[in-house]
Amino acid sequence: MTVMRPPPFFRPLARIPRLFAPIAAGLLAAACATHPDLPRKHMVAAANPLAAEAGLTTLRAGGSAVDAAVSVLAVLTLVEPQSSGIGGGAYMLHFRKRDRRIDAYDGRETAPAATTPALFLDGAGQPLPFDEASVGGRPVGVPGALRMLALAHGEHGKLPWAALFERAIALADGGFPVSPRLHEAIAATRDLAAFPAARAYFLDDAETPRATGMILRNPALAATYREIAANGADAFYRGEIAADIARTVRGSARHPGGLEEADMARYAAKKTDALCRPYRAWKVCGMPPSSSGGIATLQILELLEPFDLGALAPSSAAAVHLISEASRLAYADRNLYVADSDFVPVPVEGLLDRGYLRRRGEAISAAASMGVARPGVPRWVQGQAKFAPAAAHENASTSHFAIVDRNGNAVSMTASIERVFGSRLMVRGFLLNSQLTDFSFVPERDGRPVANAPGPGKRPRSSMSPTLILDGNGAFHAALGSPGGSRIIGYVTKTITGLLDWKLSMQEAIDLPNHVNRNGATEIEGGTALVEEADALRRLGHEVSIRRLASGLHGIRATDRGYDGGADHHREGVAIGD
Repeated sequence: MTVMRPPPFFRPLARIPRLFAPIAAGLLAAACATHPDLPRKHMVAAANPLAAEAGLTTLRAGGSAVDAAVSVLAVLTLVEPQSSGIGGGAYMLHFRKRDRRIDAYDGRETAPAATTPALFLDGAGQPLPFDEASVGGRPVGVPGALRMLALAHGEHGKLPWAALFERAIALADGGFPVSPRLHEAIAATRDLAAFPAARAYFLDDAETPRATGMILRNPALAATYREIAANGADAFYRGEIAADIARTVRGSARHPGGLEEADMARYAAKKTDALCRPYRAWKVCGMPPSSSGGIATLQILELLEPFDLGALAPSSAAAVHLISEASRLAYADRNLYVADSDFVPVPVEGLLDRGYLRRRGEAISAAASMGVARPGVPRWVQGQAKFAPAAAHENASTSHFAIVDRNGNAVSMTASIERVFGSRLMVRGFLLNSQLTDFSFVPERDGRPVANAPGPGKRPRSSMSPTLILDGNGAFHAALGSPGGSRIIGYVTKTITGLLDWKLSMQEAIDLPNHVNRNGATEIEGGTALVEEADALRRLGHEVSIRRLASGLHGIRATDRGYDGGADHHREGVAIGD
């Protein structure tokens, strides 16, 4: 087994001034080239070593990339419960090498049938504070991740469904060591003690956070997995598990919700076509709505196409400026047009039309920032002009993993329960999501409806951006994605440009300092070389915010020598393979 990480003693090269960045990139590439041979058979990159190992075990047993995805998420539910799990939702892109086809699977949560546009308004018609709205039963949507994985497994699985839960069941029964990140998340989440099931699991009798390294067992989750393993995803969406979920949501002491067993039973995952567009010599593919991630990422890349980013130093003010300006335009469109396309006519083709984006790109100047961008008016709008723009709260508690199997098939999957520890409600050993807070809290502005307003059966807009990149011949080149709420789009774009414009390895591209512009301040990652570029960005007209930008990028890239994986230092993950 090969564990992919760049040589530690070369990491400071990524932090030196931009004048020497091209030299640093070359030295990093040389360092990785002299590292152990790259895996050639298969690989998993995930945010926790136990989850990555579970996926690799499945691949070694002859499992497909989708099989391994089931095993990875099952273990992440246990060992990284604050970020994702079977109580939440997910998006997945699947590449099939045989015919070079990419399918998009939408396992986003749906709002219960009882949901109204006033879901997050108080008695006076004002939006609730996020901290209040995001806990208890009200923000819980019907979990979709498991149904999505079952759909994909039916089409691409090779191993029996039950076998995919064996490692997670063993860890839940036997226990796993609490990681530093899980301990820190427990310690930082002050209201866990207000929720009895979460309190009993995450805190000791003195209400002290479970210590790093202690062995934590979860027999309730093991029992849940045995039911699901034996009886398929239907065991989760119908019967006693579904009844317990609905009962917990409706009976929450804080903000009881309206989720019913019927909402669970009617949930359906979606299989759709991926959104794919060229970028330079490559083909980049992302998720269609209900996620905004695919549209926004592809818009940014198309807007950057006229500029020679490769001639600029990575993480230089000039490069960050151009990416930020393109991002302003994409986020402006996103906040007006993108929502669940089953409920709102999203003008996808218009937003990605090259002529439209060429006209939008005329606002980008290398010499000065445009400031706050306004949304454009693409063709095929079909009435979106009636909508009012609105952002939404999106939290960063999410996890991404990438997998390539022995047959060259690949998965890029992002899973989430929204806020850290989701709604705080725990059922049968797993946490329930708080994803409905990704709807706009305000359903209309200035007399116009908001496209991403809450509604029964509707999927809240997401920024999750699982991405696949193909080369000019349609062969697999890379799989990547990240957590980060609405900043995900920026994190993923940064990594794509690192891979394709600056020819970095996957780990080098992930290690580039984070920067995001969501049509406001240009946010740059504190404690990195980007801080030295702040004044140059201000001179270009940017409002600069220096802050912690904790991504969780994980990815795999195909090279002539094998698979080149990367894991984000903000998380605890690894990229491992044979």
